[in-house]
Amino acid sequence: MSATAPYAGPSPIRRPVAAAALLAALVSLVFGLLLAGAGPASAHAALTGSDPQDGAVVDTAPKEVTLSFSEAIAVGDDSIRVLDPSGKRADTEAEPRDLSEGGTVRYGVALHSGLPDGTYTVAWQAISADSHPISGAFTFSIGAPSETTVALSSQEAGGGPVGVVYDIARYAAYGGFVLLVGGSAFVLICWRGGASALPMQRLVVRGWLTLTAATLVMLLLRNPYTGSGKFADAFDLAGLQSVLDTKPGAALVSRLLLLGAAALFIAVLFGTYARREDEQERKDLTFGLAVGGGVVAAGIAATWAMSEHASTGIQASIAMPVDVAHLLAVAAWLGGLASLLVALYRTPDIGSAAVRRFSAVAFGSVVVLAATGIYQSWRQVGSWSALTGTRYGQLLIIKVALIALLLAVAWFSRRWTGRLTDTAVAFSGAEVGSPRAEVASSRDEVTSPRDEEEDAATEPETTAPAAPDEASDDVAPERAAQLARQRAVLTATKKKRIRDADPERSGLRRSVLAEAAVAVVLLAVTTMLTSTEPGRTEEEAAGGATAATAPAAGGPVNLSMPFDTGGQNGKGTARIELDPGRTGSNDLHVWIDGSDGEPMDVPELKLALTLESKDIGPLPIVPNRLAEGHWTASGVQIPMAGDWKVDVTVRTSDIDQVTIDKNAKIG
Repeated sequence: MSATAPYAGPSPIRRPVAAAALLAALVSLVFGLLLAGAGPASAHAALTGSDPQDGAVVDTAPKEVTLSFSEAIAVGDDSIRVLDPSGKRADTEAEPRDLSEGGTVRYGVALHSGLPDGTYTVAWQAISADSHPISGAFTFSIGAPSETTVALSSQEAGGGPVGVVYDIARYAAYGGFVLLVGGSAFVLICWRGGASALPMQRLVVRGWLTLTAATLVMLLLRNPYTGSGKFADAFDLAGLQSVLDTKPGAALVSRLLLLGAAALFIAVLFGTYARREDEQERKDLTFGLAVGGGVVAAGIAATWAMSEHASTGIQASIAMPVDVAHLLAVAAWLGGLASLLVALYRTPDIGSAAVRRFSAVAFGSVVVLAATGIYQSWRQVGSWSALTGTRYGQLLIIKVALIALLLAVAWFSRRWTGRLTDTAVAFSGAEVGSPRAEVASSRDEVTSPRDEEEDAATEPETTAPAAPDEASDDVAPERAAQLARQRAVLTATKKKRIRDADPERSGLRRSVLAEAAVAVVLLAVTTMLTSTEPGRTEEEAAGGATAATAPAAGGPVNLSMPFDTGGQNGKGTARIELDPGRTGSNDLHVWIDGSDGEPMDVPELKLALTLESKDIGPLPIVPNRLAEGHWTASGVQIPMAGDWKVDVTVRTSDIDQVTIDKNAKIG
């Protein structure tokens, strides 16, 4: 999330400097998003391969099915299910075995022996290391494809009504955090008098209540959100216990504990601190609250960093503190903006000095947000294609556009801030009958003629009840209370008139309201980004989804390679099997299927193997036609293990030919 422009002071020198700095920050952010370099990073885990592969046809039934992922995942008993053509379980229904080694994340399930020919469905569901549920399905065939009666739910993991409520709670949690932390920081840093203002107290307390309620909802719904998708499972004690054993569950519990400390902070801020009159004691208490509140706020922000995108992928030890700084800067800016809006609309006492102190806080937030935003975008996007071709990238473009709109609105806010004075505020605190009140009254009469009519209309009401009070001391308590309420209403009305008569203050209120409206949309987009698969990971998954995965020891290598020669009937798929898929002699089978899935004869088929890391190859292979759409070659020698590139040249007519390639780990 990024910030709007801070409110500059009236200095003609500071304005262009601040504007130039903000423009530079925005330009740096945009170019950082689009042009940042590309070390591999991942957030949502993605399926990068399987054995057998999606759509593969194998001659004999495999002993197990393995799935490879882009990052660490959490699995359970039914995380991987293999269903036969009739829909019955073909796997042994045991917990998936962890076959990971080195940097490869792989899980497998054993299959029953003697499986008949036909098409089998593999359905999988797991929890990514960044706490988001992921799921998918694919098919492979033994012997030859067949019809299948398997019908899987079209609902993705984390979807449905439970997913909707969970996402709403996620958004509410971010909003509550912003109001709680940003509102408290606004009172401590920008406007200490706000500790005694009831609207400010309500804002911060509501932020705490929202964050607490949203966290409880997320904790209860975590089990159905990542599993069954049924609300009834929210109260399954066994499921709740399993959630508490996970990293996201521990983060949510930690957040609740920290919110208990935050409640104590709020009580002191709006209790002891608000009543403290001695300046030195108040300064000491300010320092203590700032340190304690900062620790609690950083701890709450860390509950997101430790369980979501920042906790996985490259440089996690750097990304997590960067994410904490990003969230705190968001809260300081956006929560301060909400606090300023409440102060301008609901209290008559905030002065220009407080607004300008918020300007400094907002400027610092912009700098932190720009720096941390560039780093985070480098980890999650990193290329033009990911920016424009993935949902994450498109949401990021919308976010940058909203930032630009906020900067435009902030320009008007800075103009109003430069004109802001404390005249009306000073008048509002004057006692009735004092010279300051008389000046305020005369100014009110000049600037708001309509108020004269309202004063005239209320004059009988204000003077008539006062006669008994002057004539007798025996006024009934009920009448005295009524008179006190009338005086309070009239005093508040006069203060509001004086406040509203200031055109600069009214203009600032309108521009801040516009900023807050755009900021709410920006918060929603940012929340969507946290639950969207990052662009870099999506591209990696798309590129690796059809790539070969390293087979189990002694298992065949299977490849499925679509092709299009560009001519008539030039589209098809080359399916390759290299058995046993290790160094030494191997048997090669190639099946060519047309676009209709039927065997397809082609005039010419050639293959070549290249181990680029060792400068070996290309090693040519010319298979022999065995049957329609089926070519074989025996004695194919693989000199050493490695990541081999397989080139396949297919000619479908005298002039239509194409060469396709794919990497496969052999040996």
